[in-house]
Formats: sequence, structure tokens, C-alpha cells
Amino acid sequence: MFLKATVLSAFVGLASAAALDVWIPQITQPKACFVWTVGSVQIVIWDTSAQPAEVTNPIGTIFLAKNGILDLDHPLASDFPLTQGWQNVTVPKVAPGDEYTIVLYGDSGNDSPVFRIIPDEFC
Repeated sequence: MFLKATVLSAFVGLASAAALDVWIPQITQPKACFVWTVGSVQIVIWDTSAQPAEVTNPIGTIFLAKNGILDLDHPLASDFPLTQGWQNVTVPKVAPGDEYTIVLYGDSGNDSPVFRIIPDEFC
């Protein structure tokens, strides 16, 4: 199942309006200049400095999106503490391209800058 980025934006907007303690941590890695290789292990990092005293939903999930479309059927990571600020993920076998983002769900949702995924030349 895929979800368009506009739906994600609406979700983030509603969550922000619904509760003042909703936490939307900024993803700091990957950056726009990053290039990930299929099959490699990468680290996703987000800023934990502004988290509220009580995080409403402290369990995180990370999805890969291409051109703003999330692959909800294949999370890259799930069931990790959102407050840890990082999570290793394995880059799945996907088509190479420049329009990938990471989306972090937990208390709320946020996405990374657009980055590139290239094929593993040994696959």
C-alpha cells in the first residue's frame, strides 16, 4: 500500500493541531547529498533535543518513499524507541534514483531531504 506525501502532510498538520505535545523530530541524516547503495546498512538520525517531557507515541517506524510515495508494506525498521535518535536500516533492492526520502513515524511523522540510491554493482 502506498501513501502520497500530501496525505503525510495532512497527517502531520492534524497531529500538530490536535496536541501541543506532539513531537515532530527533524531528520538530520540522510542529507540531500547522500548516496545509498542497495544492500548497504545505513544510519537514519533525527534530532531528539526538543522532545516533550512525555512522548505520546514513543515507538518509531521508518519507511522509504520515492517521489513522495511511501511503501507502507515494507518498513525499513519498526518497534524501536523514538527517543534514541537513530536507527540502522538496510537499503532494500529498489530501482536506482534520485527521488528517495526516509519517513519517520512515531509521535508524528517527518521526512528527510531527497537523496539518491544506486545499485550494488555486485548484485
